[in-house]
Amino acid sequence: MNKIVIVGCGYLADIVADALLNGILPEYELVGVYSRTTAKAERLASRMTQAGKSCSVCISLNDLLELKPDYLVEAASPAAMKEIALPTLRNGTSIVTLSIGALADDRFLEAVKEAGNEFGTRVYLASGATGGFDVLRTATLMGNASAQFLNEKGVGAFRRSNYYSAEMESKNKQIFSGTAREAIAVFPTGLNVAVAASLATVGPEKLQVTMESTPRFEAGDRQRVEIQNDQVHAVVDVFSATPEIAGWSVVATLQNIVSPIVF
Repeated sequence: MNKIVIVGCGYLADIVADALLNGILPEYELVGVYSRTTAKAERLASRMTQAGKSCSVCISLNDLLELKPDYLVEAASPAAMKEIALPTLRNGTSIVTLSIGALADDRFLEAVKEAGNEFGTRVYLASGATGGFDVLRTATLMGNASAQFLNEKGVGAFRRSNYYSAEMESKNKQIFSGTAREAIAVFPTGLNVAVAASLATVGPEKLQVTMESTPRFEAGDRQRVEIQNDQVHAVVDVFSATPEIAGWSVVATLQNIVSPIVF
């Protein structure tokens, strides 16, 4: 049985807990949870204990790592990922992360690689609200590839922000255009998938990212990744009404880790 722990005990962590409670991840047991809001961790742990499963509420990352988990599921933020990644990998614990934007920092990325190599651990990038990383990586390996990323969000995502203007209610408006590295600096939690796509393709400095608001979506958003080389033109285009797909992408990653058939 593989022991897992969770950092970040919100909506996405609940999806992982549901998968565990419903028998979708029979090779795993959740042994501990940690959140900067202790009440959230207590709530998630109580769901497990009510089902007769032991789960510790930890008040620090050190307490969590003392449980000697095989895997840590990170569902917090890029800032949290930067804090926890190196101690976790050096603990002999691999990571499944949704906060891929943290890896746009080259120095941090190299430190993660070094720690993983030294301690025999890995960082698994959950696909979040997009996918198709296999074909994106393959097309890139073939050479002479270019790639671009489009994120469209409903107007509701911007109405209480400095980016809002009345024209958004009737037509698309470009909010951002630049590289993936620049995008994650401006939107540290809203464009994690852009960094994931960049790491699978041409890199954070070369992947061109555009964010637009659109009146077509009442909620949710669209992620469109396009890559082209001399022989291949591929598009991965995903609309998600809620962030739920991100939580389920963690479940799918955990399944892949232990499966004899890997997608």
